[in-house]
This record gives sequence, structure tokens and C-alpha cells, in this order.
Amino acid sequence: MSSFKRRQFLQLFGLTAGASILSATGHPRSSTARPLVSHMAQAEAAVTNDPFTAYMKQAESALHEEFRGITTDGQIIPKLYSIKPTGKSTKLVQQAADSLIATLNQQQKQKTLFPINSIEWRRWSNIHRYPRQGIALKEMTMRQKQLAFNLLRVSLSVRGFETTRDIMRLNQVLAQLTNKPEEYGKELYWFSFMGQPSMTEPWGWQLEGHHLIINYFVLGEQVVMAPTFMGSEPVRATEGEYAGTRVFELEESKGLATIRALTVEQRNKAILNREIPPEVFTTAFRDNFELRYEGISFPDLMSGQQELLLDLIQEYIGNIRDGHAQVKMEEIRQHLENTYFAWMGGFDDNSVFYYRIHSPVVLIEFDHQAGQALGTKKPSRNHIHTVVRTPNGNDYGRDILRQHYEQFDHSHLHLH
Repeated sequence: MSSFKRRQFLQLFGLTAGASILSATGHPRSSTARPLVSHMAQAEAAVTNDPFTAYMKQAESALHEEFRGITTDGQIIPKLYSIKPTGKSTKLVQQAADSLIATLNQQQKQKTLFPINSIEWRRWSNIHRYPRQGIALKEMTMRQKQLAFNLLRVSLSVRGFETTRDIMRLNQVLAQLTNKPEEYGKELYWFSFMGQPSMTEPWGWQLEGHHLIINYFVLGEQVVMAPTFMGSEPVRATEGEYAGTRVFELEESKGLATIRALTVEQRNKAILNREIPPEVFTTAFRDNFELRYEGISFPDLMSGQQELLLDLIQEYIGNIRDGHAQVKMEEIRQHLENTYFAWMGGFDDNSVFYYRIHSPVVLIEFDHQAGQALGTKKPSRNHIHTVVRTPNGNDYGRDILRQHYEQFDHSHLHLH
């Protein structure tokens, strides 16, 4: 295999030359080292002719694994989640979804509507070539687009909605910069629905496309918005229609403020490596990834440092609609004694870096990336990936859905 093709192949998996392919269940000995797994020879053989074919094979292999969820050691911590009232209505979300679904013709419904327990929840990828399900903004009527954006508007906070729109706009900028409108663009984002919108039964929606994936599960007054993958290349537009658009500025600056607030001794605990990983660890098709707690624990921080970390967490959780963001933050606060902050890379004004915040009920990752579409070989601040997960089996609201099944007779259904 040529060095160029090998590098192209590895980049598809978010890896760098000299690294190994990481399976959906691979457990690194330490996240300070490159992830290891035994599939390298098989995967390289598959990529000889087409690296994307190898990616698809790896993806399908991961999807065939029974969903377990993100854990530290393969074992789910029980009783973290429960079905309960939140006092935060989801009526507007349900109405917005119903309004959009009502406009779909039969052909559109066939590719957009899926059962609540469908494997389609897990069929998402940041890679722009990945085959999509659902209906794209590009193929919607003007009225359908208005209804689709209304669904996003009532499901997300004001900031979450604007970030979502800005990621789409910057994908349009990328199309212009690369002259590849068939691969990138602000309307190459797909909506799908799992279950039927309801105030009592479980259902959800998914938005999927390049650098933007939102999985949104609803049961009664409860919302689980995870996994959520957000990124951009570039992260800012300097000219043209969207000049001035910028994403992840606060996620970047608040991360730096947090690591800089630590003492030298504390940084020695928090910093795992001076090199950054080539990709966030829990990207697509890593629903069962095992990632141990590393870094500095919340109790080892002083009160001012703790407030900085909580503010950084809020920056991500705050993308959910306001009331449900408060509910999630309350859940996170209940597990602060087991919350860890880890860092890789530098923390100077121009440094590239990776950080994560990890607890039994939330996993947040931020990573500066090497260029893909724009071709820069080294990681830069112009390409960012982030991901938010709900560990221990509740990505896609799966643990809450399991409990719902146990309360009612759903013996004919099966969780994938």
C-alpha cells in the first residue's frame, strides 16, 4: 500500500500514520497512547483498492454488536437513570415533529420513519461520504425546511440552534473553498424519526450530516440528546456570505481557561500526553467503547477551579432546550465526586489540544484535528471535533427505553 493511500485510509478512521485501527469495543491501555486493536492486517488488506469500503466494513461490524454503551471497563453501572417527571414539557417538540411528518409524501415517509428500537439510531457518521437515511434539507420544499428548522428551534436552546445553523453555513463555505458542492453544503443534512411523536410513548428524531449529528430521544417529559457530534472545518468564515461566522470559540477558550487555572501539581494529574489524539475516542461506531477515568478529579479542584469546569460543562449541555439542560446539569452535579478532567497537548495561545470531561452520566470530548478537506497535514485550530455522550447505556435514551419496555408489554420488540 502506498504511503499516501495508507494515510488516506487512516484519516478516515481518525487515526495517524503508525496507529492501528480501533474497533467499536477497543479499550486503549491508556488514552495517553494511540489506541490499539488486532484488526490492522485485515483492515489494511481491505483498503488496498478503496479505503472507504474498509470504513464501511468496520462500521457494519460495529453495528452488528449488541448495544451496551460507553463504559470504563465493559460493565454498566446500574440504576443511574430512571423514568421520572421533570416538570419540563416536550409538547412543543412533539407538535413540531408531527407538523413536519405530516408534510412528507409516502416515498419520503418510507425512508424517514423508523421504529423506536431501530438500528438506524446508530447509523450515523461524520464522514461526508457515508450513506444517509431520512430526508435531506436539499430535497425539502420551502415549507418543509421551515418546519424542519422549527423542530430544531424548539428542541434546542437559542445557542444550540445558532451553533447548528452555523455549522451548516460553514459546511457551505467548505463547499465553496473546495469547489465540491456535491460533497459539502448547508443543505446536505438529513432528518429521520424513530417512533411516533407522542406525549406518553418513546420516540425521537435524528439530524445527520457532515460535522453535525444530533440524536434526540423523548419519553414523556424526559429528553436525552446524545450522542451529539459537532465539528467544523473551517471554524470561521472570513469572507463571503457568511463572513464573521465562528463556532466553538467558547468551547476552546473555556477549556484553555480551565487547564490554565490549575497549579503545576494539578496539571501533572490532568495532562495525559503532550501529543493530541487524531480523533475523539467516542466518535461514530464506538457505542460500546471502553474509556477509563483519567486526569484530575473534581474533588481535587479548588472551588474556583470547580466553577470553571462546571461552566465548561454547561457550554455543551446548554445546547439542549433550556429546561431540559437544567435537568441534565442537575444529574451531572449528582456525580461530581466521580467526574474527571483530562488534557492532551499544550495550553499556550497557539497550542492545539484535546480535552475530555468524564463521569458516570456524561462524556464530553474536544479535539483539534488535522485538515481533511482543506488539506493541512498537522492539527490546527481551524478543524475541531466535539462529542457528547451519555455513558453506561443511555446514549439514544436506550436505558430509559429499556425500563419503559420492562414496565409495559413490548415482548415483540428487540433492542439492537
